[in-house]
Amino acid sequence: MRRTDKELLVKGIKSLGYTVIAMFMGPFLIYEAFKNQGHPFYYPVLILGIICAILAIYLGFRSVGIVMDAVFGKKQKN
Repeated sequence: MRRTDKELLVKGIKSLGYTVIAMFMGPFLIYEAFKNQGHPFYYPVLILGIICAILAIYLGFRSVGIVMDAVFGKKQKN
C-alpha cells in the first residue's frame, strides 16, 4: 500500500487556501464594480473581479489534482 506524500499534501492544502480567497474575492469585486458603475475605476475593478473568478476555477481544479496525487499517487503511463 502506498503512503501519502505529506509535502505534496501540504502544497495542495495551501493551494486550496488560495482557492478559497479567490472564490470570495471574485464575486465581491464584481459586485462592487456593478454597484459603482459611474466611478472611474469601474472597468479596472470589474476586470480584476473577473480575473479572480477565473483564477478561482483554475486553482480549484489544480488544488484537487494536487491533493489527489498526494493521496493516491501519480498516474503511471505504460
